[in-house]
Amino acid sequence: MDAAPRRPDASRPVTIAYIAESAGVSVPTVSKVINGKSGVSAETRARVEELVNRHGYRKPTGAGRSNVVELVFRELKSMWAVEIIRGVERVAREHRVGVMVSEFGLHDSTPRTWDDTVSRRPNCVLSVAQLSAEEREQLRAKGIPFVVFDPTAELPDDVPFVGATNWSGGRAATRHLTALGHRRIAMIGGPEDVLCCCARLDGHRSALRQAGLPADPGLVVHADLTREDGCAAARRLLARPDRPTAIFAANDLQALGVYQAAREAGLSIPGDLSVVGFDDLPVVAWVDPPLTTVHQPLTEMAVAATELALTLGRGERAPQTGLEIATTLTVRESTAPPRN
Repeated sequence: MDAAPRRPDASRPVTIAYIAESAGVSVPTVSKVINGKSGVSAETRARVEELVNRHGYRKPTGAGRSNVVELVFRELKSMWAVEIIRGVERVAREHRVGVMVSEFGLHDSTPRTWDDTVSRRPNCVLSVAQLSAEEREQLRAKGIPFVVFDPTAELPDDVPFVGATNWSGGRAATRHLTALGHRRIAMIGGPEDVLCCCARLDGHRSALRQAGLPADPGLVVHADLTREDGCAAARRLLARPDRPTAIFAANDLQALGVYQAAREAGLSIPGDLSVVGFDDLPVVAWVDPPLTTVHQPLTEMAVAATELALTLGRGERAPQTGLEIATTLTVRESTAPPRN
């Protein structure tokens, strides 16, 4: 304890970073102790608590935070980002708060990037990305509430989130195809480590079981959620001697790739091949033929997530930590009964 660093200015409140440096631990570790979280040894906890008591450290409150919602994307290339921004802006206008959009890149953000967000002291953060444990602790340490939008991996029970009923959506898509009489139904799944994609695939398999159809592993191809990767996956499926009569894609961009692969193979949609997507982006109502897809209410999800984030930003207790909004099937002209 005698080796603890000297406070630079005794007239200013002690910071969590000073406590961490004095205790010889990380900021997230101090945050865990202050917030009563597990995962800290008894010795470390006692050392941190002694410093907290000695210096009279107090958790930050909402005071000093800006009247801004920070909306964080890993990337802004996706067309559905526009639908999310629309929902956030709608709520922000009603509550007369500002919106700041940040893009952190696909890979783990650098400490400097998150330091920038934390130093801006937004009222709350809405993250369209998976926040790491360290990132969550950085925000908590500064008293900045956050909500995860459409989580890509399992979250601790205390992390607020808003998502969609992906399993039900996947089941509805495949049930539609089995009801039309399709028996060789393929699926282009998303990355195997993305939670929503796993749920859509599980829903697809559930519908196959309900229809008494085998889940043929050869009729499932995993691909990134892009048109190019959807096209490549569809080429593989359509090259099979027993090619599928229908393909369910994990998102609309993949489904547009299926359209391209079908054209290259000389197949008509839906005459030779039925196609179902997932998301219901505005553009898919205008393709030829208009795409049957699972409607993911992105704007409504963004509205709910922003309301939740602002509730937490006001220091109020949220009625529930997690919320899933229902998906629905939108039937258009890309699906029909199989010819044989």
